[in-house]
Formats: sequence, C-alpha cells, structure tokens
Amino acid sequence: MTRAAHAVSSRRILAASVLGSGAVFLESTVVNVALPAVGRTFHLGMDGLQWVVNSYLLTLGSLILLGGALGDRYNRVAVFRFGAVAFGITSALCALAPNMAVLALLRFIQGIAGALLVPNSLALLEQAFEGEERGAAIGKWSAGSAASTAIGPLVGGAIVSAATWRWVFALIVPFAALAVVLLPRDVPQAHRQREGVGVDYAGAALVTLGLGSLVGALIAGPKAGFASGLVLSGILGGALLLAAFVALERTVGEPLVPLQVFRSRQFTGANAATFLIYGALGVVLFLLVLVLQDVAGYSALQAGSALLPVNVLLFSLSSRAGRLAERIGPRVPMSVGAVMAGIGVALFARVRAGGSYVTDVLPGAVVFGLGMSAVVAPLTASVLEALGQSRAGLASGINNAVARLAGLIAVAAIPLAAGLGGLDQLQGAPLEAGFRRAMWICAALCCVGGAVSWLTVRGSRR
Repeated sequence: MTRAAHAVSSRRILAASVLGSGAVFLESTVVNVALPAVGRTFHLGMDGLQWVVNSYLLTLGSLILLGGALGDRYNRVAVFRFGAVAFGITSALCALAPNMAVLALLRFIQGIAGALLVPNSLALLEQAFEGEERGAAIGKWSAGSAASTAIGPLVGGAIVSAATWRWVFALIVPFAALAVVLLPRDVPQAHRQREGVGVDYAGAALVTLGLGSLVGALIAGPKAGFASGLVLSGILGGALLLAAFVALERTVGEPLVPLQVFRSRQFTGANAATFLIYGALGVVLFLLVLVLQDVAGYSALQAGSALLPVNVLLFSLSSRAGRLAERIGPRVPMSVGAVMAGIGVALFARVRAGGSYVTDVLPGAVVFGLGMSAVVAPLTASVLEALGQSRAGLASGINNAVARLAGLIAVAAIPLAAGLGGLDQLQGAPLEAGFRRAMWICAALCCVGGAVSWLTVRGSRR
C-alpha cells in the first residue's frame, strides 16, 4: 500500500471509529430528554421509564468486555461492522416501536450491539496507527466521544420540540451507516486471531442475567411488593448468578474480569469511586430532565439546554485538571472534585414548579460542572496507572463497564429509595418531593466517592 493510500485508509478508519462509538455515546444521553414524551405516548409510570433506560444500560455495561474479547479473538473489522449494522437496525426499529415492551426489547438488543462497537472502535485505532499518530487518533476519538455525549441532551430536546421522540432514535441510523461504509475492508492486523484462546461466554451470560434479575426485582418491587414470590426470586436468583460469576472468574482460563487486578488498592478504590460518582450522574441525568419538563414546565429544548454549562466546563477544564493531577497526584483533584460535584447535585434539589433557571438550575449546573471537570481526567489516569501500561486496555475496559453498570443499578435503586418507585403520575408534588430526596442521596454518593478517592488513590506524583 502506498503512503497516500495508507493515509486515506487511516483517515477512514478514524472516521468510522469516531462515528461508531459516537452513535453509542449519543444514544446514551439523547434519549433522556425524550423520556417524558415516550412516557406520554405509552402511558408509562416511573417503572416503564426505568426499563427504557436500563434495558440498554444492562447489556451495554455487562457485555462491553465481551465485545472487546470477541474483537481480540476474531476479525475486529467484522465484529465492529456487525455491531454497527445491528446498532443502526435496532435504532430504526426503536423509532417504530408500537409499545413499551417492544421498545425495551429493542433497547436490550441495541445495548448488545453497542457493546460490540465501543471497545473495538478504540482497538482499531490501536492497530491502524503507530507512535504519535496513534496518540493523535485516540485524542480525536476521545474528543468525538465526549462531544457526542455532551451534545445529546441538546439535540434530543431540539428534535422532541420540533417533531416527535421517534426521531431521536432515527437520528442514530446515519451515524451507524456511515461507520459501516467508511471502514475499510482490510485493517492492518485486524484479522489476527488468538488461536487456542477461549472467550468467556459463560461469564458474560452470568453477569448479564444476574444484574438483569436484580434490577428487574428492584423496579418491580414497589408495585408487586417485595414480599412477593416473583420479586424475592429475582433478588435471590440475581445474587446467586452473580456469586456464580465471581466463582467462575476465579477458575476460567481467560476470564472476562481477571479478579487479581483488584488486589491493587488504587485500582479498586478508583473503580469504587467511579461506581459512586457515575451512579449519581446517571440518576441526575435521568431525573433532572424529567422534572424540568413535568414539574418546572420547561420545553424539551429548554430542558436539554439546561446542562450546557456542565458541558462547557468539562471541555474547558478537564485537560487542566489532568495536568494538575500529573503534578500533584490524582488524590486531591478527585476528592475535592467529587465533593464539589455533590454540592452541585444538592443544589439541583431546589428545582421546583414556578422556579427560575438562574436561581434554581444554573448554580447547581456550574458547581456540578466544576466538580466533574476536576474528577474525570484524574480518575481515568489513576485507573490506568494502577495496572501499568501493559494492562491499560484491560483497566480502561473494566472502568468503562463499571461506569455503565453504575448508572444501571443507580437508576433502578435510587428512585426506589427516594419514594419514586412505582409512581404512575410523573408530575406534581409527589415527583417533586421524590426528586428532591433523590438529589440528596446522589449528593451523598458523590461525597462518599470523594472520601474513597482520598483513602485509596495516591497523593503525590511518582
């Protein structure tokens, strides 16, 4: 291949990777703004909206490590392309869903496709680029992923205000289609197979079924009763399946999650902080946009725009926080940032009917954005540093899965703890009061995440 042809091929690989992963990250946030409209169309209560979100997060978080393993074992281009096609098709079908059950099922499959896309989009860049070009390509991938995540609520709000929530799903199809078209058929080393190495399908099945059983029981509990046989079976069955998953990972040759990595105090602590902070973030994104529309009377576009200050601060300050962490160590920015994010979440509890954006939403958005800006880059750096450069891919994959699963569990558990579980009328005083309690719970989670960071993450530069 000539140098010019190689350059063209590399640009196409980069564009396909950014579009593929961007579609998954965009879908993770764009749907939140559409939830009130989806609820009105299908007459859903809190449990229905929880399933719309969690059916996607369940498979995306549980299977993202399996998706990377499949790319390692088989042809990475084929795995990526299959994931992109499946993601585009399920997104189109979500736009046509006739009822909530079909939509939740399609979202479940959509999450599986996303779990194939995300890890292999980054791995393709690792294989197609070398040296400084690799660093630049990964930087562009990270920027594209962050931009697609950040712009999701604004785009979703604009679409719902101008048309219908169904276009929120249809929007994703061109991204996935372009990723398939642009990706060259031959990527250097992408066809490499690791002969004799198995894929931990059993582990993936156990963790998905176990988490699904527990989450389903938490969502169904308020209406069915936690003493009912179905809910008790879900809780007990989920716990047993997850215990079986841990036992399997101790014995299988190629485990999905090598448990010995958690012997590192910093790695364990950073992932615990991730679980707490990103769990709180998932609930804030789930409930705040809902309350802004159904309690405070915002339009979908206004609600989607409400958190723009957070995105602006993340883009402006995250790199500076990363450089600061390099100089003084990640402990201080992670700990202080998490507590600041918790204060911002507590300020969101002031959102109410008839309130003002400037006094009720903006202060929380600014403080929360400052806190998350201080957390994100040092948290990622501490996770990667804990296992060393040779296992950076494994560290990143586990941390990515933890962040997704944190949202899954928190969106199921925190509304229940706040008295919103099983709520049928998503408006008025009950929703407002439950939202306030949920924000205080999320604020506490952020502060605990800061404490965990202080106790487990290194405090000085090595």
